[in-house]
Formats: sequence, structure tokens, C-alpha cells
Amino acid sequence: MIEVREVKSKKEMKAFVKFPLDLYKGCPYYVPSLTQDEINITSKKKNLSLGNSKVKCFLAFKDGALAGRIAGIIALDSNKKNNEKAIRFSRIDMIDDVEVTEALLKAVSDWGKENGLEFIQGPWGFDDADREGMLTFGYEEYSSYATAYSYPYYKEHMEKLGYEKESEWVENRLFPNDTDPRFPKVAEMLRKRGYHDLSEDMKPSKIVKKYADQFFECYNKAYAELDNFVPVDERQKKSMLNTFAVLLNQKYFSVIVNDKDEVVAFGVGLPYVGDAIKKARGNLYRALPGMIKAIKNPRKVELALIGVDPIYRNSGVHALVADRLIKYAKADNLDDIFLDPTLTTNLKMLNTWQGMAKQERCRRQTYRKNII
Repeated sequence: MIEVREVKSKKEMKAFVKFPLDLYKGCPYYVPSLTQDEINITSKKKNLSLGNSKVKCFLAFKDGALAGRIAGIIALDSNKKNNEKAIRFSRIDMIDDVEVTEALLKAVSDWGKENGLEFIQGPWGFDDADREGMLTFGYEEYSSYATAYSYPYYKEHMEKLGYEKESEWVENRLFPNDTDPRFPKVAEMLRKRGYHDLSEDMKPSKIVKKYADQFFECYNKAYAELDNFVPVDERQKKSMLNTFAVLLNQKYFSVIVNDKDEVVAFGVGLPYVGDAIKKARGNLYRALPGMIKAIKNPRKVELALIGVDPIYRNSGVHALVADRLIKYAKADNLDDIFLDPTLTTNLKMLNTWQGMAKQERCRRQTYRKNII
């Protein structure tokens, strides 16, 4: 017998957050989300990404034992921007039982119907900075801080239940030692034209203080055409800055300005802290020593964000970001450097790395299904 219950108590929320830690126990590729963040996802005060969205969490039990979890999100701003009536599912984890998966998705779908919505889609998070997509290739690659791992049977369940493919992302591994020599030449030419990487002579804290508004204006322009993207608001800006403040290493952070001191491009590479978070089972305070060590002396770097103001996409300005990244990756002799998920339809971004040898490491996608 399968029963699905809405999470209403602190005890139930703790079970919601802890369930994947047990499900993936012994899996070397899984990296948990930070418990301190996940425990507060329904709190408008503490979840700075919640904004105008509505969220409900559910737990599934099979014969009395906890068997799965899921969150439903009604992203009002996204629905308004895209003129859609969608409900999202997120944070889906379950045992290998398709009936459990079906019951979890039904709970979210039913909530969507109650609110007059027409289809369910996911896994999508609260915003573009949240984990999104379900792994469909690369099950033997370690997850990053920004991505969710899933067992192969997740995909099989979605297909059995009649869910259709929606958006798709690819994650590539980069090889800095096998690079197009034109990158540094283009970068030098741009410097002579007045373009400048602020990180060359300014600490991240000072960059944030002076250029934060311009950074997010550029960010919103660069990502405007991506699937389900909604411009970040003030609360989301604060959330992202809090994350960057913890994880930034200046060597892998770029903010490019033109000769008018206007932000036109950016790149945010984050030292890989997944091993420390995994060892601490998602507890931030226990993970901190390992995270600090990884941030100061990175062995792996994930390129979490890269964007160019659309007006400057044909200027080659991305070469300044790439040149800095390559320089320090070689100097630090990194064990691995990889890109966080890029939409397969985002050809402009994928072409950014044409001059660098790369290898596909993972793919992930979202699914959708009508509920009326």
C-alpha cells in the first residue's frame, strides 16, 4: 500500500531533507544539497529564492516505510512571463518502484489541478540558480554543487508514466592544455581596445560593492532567452551573492567591463566542494573545514556561470573570461575542470568553447505531462 502525505511538521520536513542521504548511501557520485538550505525551502523569510512562488512538499510511504519525496512549486512569475499554467515538480527522490513515483507525481499534479493549472513539468527549481533537470547520461560522473544526481531508474520511471522530454542540458569537461592559441591573442586585442577583467586588480568584495547591479543587469540580459528564465529580483540577488561569497576563489572569477566601465560579460568558476559536502552528509558546519581547503587550494573547478551581454556576443569578449580561466587552470594544474549544465538549444554558449578541447560528461533533462 502506498500513501502520500503533505509535509506539515518539523519532523516531517527533517525526514524530507534526510531521505536522499539514506537513498544514496554508498553512492560515490551523489552530492547532497546543504541541509541548512533545504530545511527552509517553504519559508518566505529564509528561502530567498521563494519570492512569489508557492511550494508544498510531500512524502510517500510504502507499507508504512518512507519510500520517496517530492516538492511541488507554482512559479507564479514564470507562469505570467511565459503565459503558461504550469506546476513544477522538484526534489524528487524515490526507491525503484514506479508506483511510488506515480503517486508522488500525482500528489503534485492534483495540487496543480486545484489551482487551475494545465500541465506538470520538472525537475525545475525555484529559479535558474536552483538544481534542475534529471540525469539521463553520465551516471558514473560525480555530481557538482549545482546539480542533482539520480539513479538510472528515475528516467525509466518517467518514460513508463508517459512523461515527454522537455528541456535538455549537456555538461562538458574542458581540457585547458589543448586550447586554441587564438584565445590569448583575442584577449590581448580586447585589452588594447579598453576591455578589462576587474578581477585582475580588484577583490571580489569590492567588485560586488561597486558593480553588483550592473552584474545582475548583464546576467538578466545574457540568460533572458533560456527556458523558463525569469529575471532575478532583489531577494534572489541576495541569495546568489551569499552563495558566491562562500565559494569564490578570485582566480576563477571574472567580471569584464568595456572602456566605459560597463559590465559586458562575466564568468564564475567555483572550486569543487562536493567531496566535503558529501563527507559531511550535507551539514554546512561540518563541511566548512573541507570546503575552505578546497576553495583556497582547488583541485577541481566547476564553471557555474558565464554570460555575455547580447550586444557584445560577436565581439569575442568571452575570450577574456576563457583566457583567465585557462591561465589559472594550468598554473594550479587542476585535476578536472567542467561546465555546469548548458541547454542544448543554447548554441551561442556551446560555441563559446569551440576553441578548447572538451568531452561530454553528463546530460540531464526535464519532463512534462498534461494534467487536465
